[in-house]
Amino acid sequence: QVQLVESGGGLVQAGGSLRLSCAASGRAFSSLVMGWFRQAPGKERDFVAALNWSGGTSKYADSAKGRFTVSRGNAKNTVYLEMNSLKPEDTAVYYCAARVFSRIVVATAKEYDSWGQGTQVTVSS
Repeated sequence: QVQLVESGGGLVQAGGSLRLSCAASGRAFSSLVMGWFRQAPGKERDFVAALNWSGGTSKYADSAKGRFTVSRGNAKNTVYLEMNSLKPEDTAVYYCAARVFSRIVVATAKEYDSWGQGTQVTVSS
């Protein structure tokens, strides 16, 4: 089991930036895929970005390409989501997720085994 704690959400104006952090504990991180998802009110949980911890392979949703960057921190148990040029439609609760039993980076929420509690991101126009 992996425990995940997100931080870094908040209120920002359109065009601004935020960096979300996800601290993981409970398992060897070299075997993890770490993903970011988001869920707006009344909508399904959507994939944003994900990273293979050992190989550095990453994957992005089309909405995130060119604006968001997922990366590993210097601390071995932390993954970040750097979000730039934010838009009101980026407003959502952002969740960190871990895929424990595979190193393949995927965009499907049901393939992830552990989830954080979420952090709210609100982008004002």
